[in-house]
Amino acid sequence: MIPRQHMAARLRPLVFITPTRCFSHASTCYAAQARASLSKFWVPTGGISETDHESGHAKLIRAGFLRQTQSGIFHLLPLGVRVQDKIAKMIDKHMEYIGASRLAMSSLTTEDLWRKSGRFENIASELFQLQDRKEMKFMLGPTHEEEITTLVASTLKSYKDLPIRLYQTTRKYRDEARPRQGLLRSREFIMKDMYSFDTTYEGAIEAYKDVSSAYRAIFAELKVPILIAEASSGDMGGDHSHEYHLTNDIGEDTVAHCKSCGYTANDEVAATRALTDTINPPTSADEFLVWRGITKDRKTLINAWYPLKNGENKGTNTHALKAAVSDLDTSITDPVSAWAEALASHPDAKLVNVLDYRLALSFDTFKAQLPILPANMTHSTPPTTSVTVSKDQPIDLLPITANDPCPRCADGTLSIHRALELGHTFYLGTRYSIPLEAYTTLPENPSEPVPLQMGCYGIGVSRILAAVAEHKADDKGLNWPRSIAPYEVIMIPTSTTTEEIDQLQDSLSETADVVIDDRKKAFGWKMQDADLTGYPVIVVIGKAWKTNKECEVQCRALGIKESVAAAALPEFVRKLLDQL
Repeated sequence: MIPRQHMAARLRPLVFITPTRCFSHASTCYAAQARASLSKFWVPTGGISETDHESGHAKLIRAGFLRQTQSGIFHLLPLGVRVQDKIAKMIDKHMEYIGASRLAMSSLTTEDLWRKSGRFENIASELFQLQDRKEMKFMLGPTHEEEITTLVASTLKSYKDLPIRLYQTTRKYRDEARPRQGLLRSREFIMKDMYSFDTTYEGAIEAYKDVSSAYRAIFAELKVPILIAEASSGDMGGDHSHEYHLTNDIGEDTVAHCKSCGYTANDEVAATRALTDTINPPTSADEFLVWRGITKDRKTLINAWYPLKNGENKGTNTHALKAAVSDLDTSITDPVSAWAEALASHPDAKLVNVLDYRLALSFDTFKAQLPILPANMTHSTPPTTSVTVSKDQPIDLLPITANDPCPRCADGTLSIHRALELGHTFYLGTRYSIPLEAYTTLPENPSEPVPLQMGCYGIGVSRILAAVAEHKADDKGLNWPRSIAPYEVIMIPTSTTTEEIDQLQDSLSETADVVIDDRKKAFGWKMQDADLTGYPVIVVIGKAWKTNKECEVQCRALGIKESVAAAALPEFVRKLLDQL
């Protein structure tokens, strides 16, 4: 039984509210509660001193976007989550445009599945591996080709269900030997990975083109300059591959680019026009330089013979060497000692000479004068020697360097750039569908199963966060593009907020993502923090507001600092943001 004195309160009319209006005269309105304010948003700043030549990663930490918990492992804090979520939503939009469906696969995958695909041995050292209580072997997935192929194979009923385009944006794991540069080379990361399944090669290439167009649109929306480079498929498999690079001096990749025709390639596959030029044979043994390496089984010493380039020792192209000697282990710093141990216990130990095409025809002439055996070896234990030369595919052991002739056009020369890889597209063909038994049948030949034609496509979400921070930061702080800024606009009042300031925020919020800094901090500290955080637009509400209702609008990226009347502010800010 409800007491009569409380009945009136229980029977009051319902109040309907929306994020922007309140349909009652109550003192507390949902619109006010929904206004974004830094006093209600956790941003752990302060206590970390600025360093000389501060990296973008260091600025992310100092501004309160993330914190490191272990080597290569990071907690993303609220500011970082907002940026990451905006990147993911942008990707969602463009994936929806090309008809991709989003799913979320388990982070756990099985060792058996990776052994079945043939990838386990090549990548085992980079996998986080674990066992359950029944001693079944699992791994934390770095990618999901095996799992997605098995899923589609088990659910596909007919060729009429194809094509299928599936993607996810989830955590991936890779046990990096040397995690570095924050989120750019971490052991746990967020990646968007998409997979396409078609019945024909033509359909798979059409999917590849659609994803490539979507990636171009994504990076255009980010407003960062991207080089799209021909690339190696590596352990992923397939024979059609492109990387999406942001040029930056801290990048770990090297990209060759021709401004004349647009040719762009990762240095793993980049070529020059030199192979068609006239060869000037060496005139002495001094023109033969050697780099030594060893195979993974430690039984074969590799002598890579290469010439000077423009009169200088430019070293060798290890990518070309790996193409010639697939089991070459370039991580060994002292291959001669490792091979010497193998000589004592393995009678089948041998030495292989890999010859740059410029030296191949003269090798036998100068062979007796060359240090075929390492200096600390004696001829009393000669190994078997063989020479690797291919007349059909001559080996170019020299690295690509600036001003090399472009292989695609007559007049162009190559420029060399350090770059950060943000995305990668692969045409896989039947690399996974055959070993994992993903087949369908077609009406023209229903008795003959056809393996699915596949593609896979990745974008590093957390890597984009770090790379854009690095690329756009200046001496004042981060400088986000509008599309992924934690907030597009920050309002900084010099005094406490008033109802008029609240109304101004509501007005700006109709077309922008706005936050107000109402923390109990000094005005100067707030301004420095806003610059460090990298908000695209800063609206200062100071003395001019009290006298004639004007604000000072600052946009560091466009070099703007201007007084604007309150009535004109929303349109002025909108036009600024359209340029960012």
